[in-house]
Amino acid sequence: MVGPDQILPLPWLAQPLSQALTTARSHALLVQGPAGVGQFDLALLLAQAWLCEAPLQEPERPRWACGNCASCHLFQSHTHPDFLLLLPDALREQMGWGQESESAKDGETKASKTKPSREIKVEAVRGMLSFAQATSARGRAKVVVVYPAEALNTVAANALLKTLEEPAGLLRFVLASSEPAALLPTIRSRCQPVPLGLPERAPSLQWLKAQGVEGAEVLLAAAGGRPQEARDWYEAGLRAAAWQQLPQRLARAEAAALSDWSQPRAIDALQRLCHDLLRVSHGAAPSFFPAESLPAPKLAAPLQVWEAALRRAARHAEHPLNAGLLMESLFAQGQQALREASPRRAG
Repeated sequence: MVGPDQILPLPWLAQPLSQALTTARSHALLVQGPAGVGQFDLALLLAQAWLCEAPLQEPERPRWACGNCASCHLFQSHTHPDFLLLLPDALREQMGWGQESESAKDGETKASKTKPSREIKVEAVRGMLSFAQATSARGRAKVVVVYPAEALNTVAANALLKTLEEPAGLLRFVLASSEPAALLPTIRSRCQPVPLGLPERAPSLQWLKAQGVEGAEVLLAAAGGRPQEARDWYEAGLRAAAWQQLPQRLARAEAAALSDWSQPRAIDALQRLCHDLLRVSHGAAPSFFPAESLPAPKLAAPLQVWEAALRRAARHAEHPLNAGLLMESLFAQGQQALREASPRRAG
């Protein structure tokens, strides 16, 4: 969100924000691109700009929110009556938007007894329909942000589609997705795409260092150039030295190297390591690890077998039967793949 100082939360969003505000021709925009680069932040910036009562007219900040009017203050405090956020319950606290549930409005306590959903359910979309039909409280617009849009389950997506086809009055939408192909084709066709790619390395590193991230260069590469993901990994306890040591610890089958990580994140880390080992085996530069931290496998076939095992494990990462045994198995398979991919020359 923008404050009176006009400083964006992510500096690389300035150009995409200006372009989206000046070229928007549809009541619904679809911010799409890789995760971890600010999709949610851009969606909020667009919503705030549409609701702002004194948008800027400066050439370098065309139609940006002023950050100082009554509407902007309401938006910054998450109390704007003309703004609605559709977000899975499992992400609300993480994204800084409270821990609400679909049943909370009925005075139930179900949310505290069940695991928060990672889906946007049809009940939330039905609540949005009531919001959409009401008159704008401040007369500027009514804005709905859906993030991540791929979290809409099938029933919710079909319910949303009806409103996307025939929006009421001043209603506008911003959907944000890192997996636009997972959305219904009919939803994609009714949204104007807003591409958001990887930011340049220099501003990403500058932002990470401002966030207090040590070893920003290593962690940005580890995250595939996605600065928000690099920050999240650092805040979760990952350090550059530990990332650089992972290939050697794999060679020793030390599954404890990732014992503090969640299962999905640990498997993802091993997949990135396998990806880089495969690249090296084909003579290409690695993507996620410093070249000097990697062994030099010569054969790709053993690594491809390990890659297939990692893919199978990733499909069940959220519900492993025994997390410890699974990681030990994956490390052992990785160690074996490394050995077979690096045959020693005979005498």
